[in-house]
Amino acid sequence: MGLKSFFVFIILIVIFTVTIQNETLAWQNSPSSEKKKFNVAELTIKEVHAAFKKGNLTAEELVTIYLDRIQKFDQPTKINAITAINKQALESARLLDEEFKTTGKLRPLHGIPVIVKENINVAGMETTAGSLALKGYMPKEDASIVVRLKEAGAIILAKSNMAEWGINSNVTISSLTGETLNPYNTAYATAGSSGGTAAAITSNFGMVGIGTDTGGSIRGPSSHNALVGVRPSMGLTSRKGIVPLNLRNDVPGPMTRTVEDAARVVEVINGYDHKDPITEFGKEKKPDSYTKYLKRGSLSGVRVGVFRKLSDYASPAMNDLFDQAIEGLREMGAIIIDPFEVPGFDALRHNQWCAVFQDDLNAFLEEIGEDAPFSDLKELVASGKYSKYIESDLINYQQYMNQQGETVCGGPFSDTKRIAFREAIESSMNRNRVDVIIYPSWNKPPVKASTYHTLGDNNHIIAPHTGQPAVTVPMGFLDENLPAGIQFLGRIFEDHKVLSYAYAYEVGTKHRKSPNLPHAVNTAQRKQGLKKSTGSASGY
Repeated sequence: MGLKSFFVFIILIVIFTVTIQNETLAWQNSPSSEKKKFNVAELTIKEVHAAFKKGNLTAEELVTIYLDRIQKFDQPTKINAITAINKQALESARLLDEEFKTTGKLRPLHGIPVIVKENINVAGMETTAGSLALKGYMPKEDASIVVRLKEAGAIILAKSNMAEWGINSNVTISSLTGETLNPYNTAYATAGSSGGTAAAITSNFGMVGIGTDTGGSIRGPSSHNALVGVRPSMGLTSRKGIVPLNLRNDVPGPMTRTVEDAARVVEVINGYDHKDPITEFGKEKKPDSYTKYLKRGSLSGVRVGVFRKLSDYASPAMNDLFDQAIEGLREMGAIIIDPFEVPGFDALRHNQWCAVFQDDLNAFLEEIGEDAPFSDLKELVASGKYSKYIESDLINYQQYMNQQGETVCGGPFSDTKRIAFREAIESSMNRNRVDVIIYPSWNKPPVKASTYHTLGDNNHIIAPHTGQPAVTVPMGFLDENLPAGIQFLGRIFEDHKVLSYAYAYEVGTKHRKSPNLPHAVNTAQRKQGLKKSTGSASGY
């Protein structure tokens, strides 16, 4: 090669290098490239708001990212968590971005994408309660809890699948959209009835989930999906605008990946609602803040009652995890009271359930009026528009009420049996100076998909009848990568204390991990990506 040719070659190399660098720089500064840099896996409300303030992220970009994730993963992985996308989500995000630009202030849940269960009214979206029978019902108003979420700046992103009418606690199967599968192992169920919400939030399809808990429909799916699930004290949150299963037990609450996020949501959704008389009892009961009680060392000196009565029939693997959890609590400074006992517990818990679905459903349909797709439970049963697995339940609900006639089934503040149950538990707590009770959220691992009946659900035994607050937190993993949860139960209206203890356990153990979806990354990788990211959006 001659000298002239050599210089020409060098010049070409320089030009090529500069061109590549410029193209790379342009790609790096493009919105699409920044979306690949920013990772939403395990993202928290605090982190999102920090990114908003730094200009690294907008609500519109965040919503777009989650919508993309839903499209890429929900159906392709056969998780089947999402039933409908809110067409107004992006517009809501744009308005919130504009508000932040103008005011420089963020509301408590500003720009946070929320996924709500199919039995919760969102104006402009179908409410089906997972049933063909309600297909086409479009509520004109938001549920009271949705009103509070929107006022706090939350964005309703989507609706999620549920066990039809909320009836089954083991599986999440709808006659409209089929079965939701466990993201950690799709051969297994999510539990019910808020299984779609749980699968969506654990898969990072949204930031916050809202479920409903009649017997354990928030806490069961949360424990099966390595989530935090909160059943607030009865009377703190409104049930108005939610399709009932058993109104004397129904409570809406958050399903999140962290206790802190759950506490932030509880702060927003609780409060008096004149449309729901039960909230009269929660008046003046909430603290000025729930998050201020979240401290790492809050378990030090706390007396924790181990309720062995509810773990006696747990699987060996579940008991091993539970024993490890107890030891972890001890290492965090908790004083362990083992066993904690409630005299006469079996007699007190007996016959607490009351089948009021027919009355509650009929009242709900009457309130809908001419927009109701059918008139009453009798017409629903005759229509055949439901999954076969709940047919016997629907018939039994109808027959039960026909036989019982005027049987009075009161709430937690009027039913003498329920009051006696709660007083016995809290009296035992007082006598033993116990601050909180613990037990496995579920005694058995998740069941195989489409398995309708199983044993081991501890969620339905106490809180639904007593009205006490209960929080499930990840406790570790069983064989076949199946999550397990530990439950914290406290005195009624001491939700802030229960959340505090759950938080200290959570940060002290760090059992939460994402399911292994395609392209999913772990928490450490995400945090590394956040440190490196200087742009505006995210990837997967």
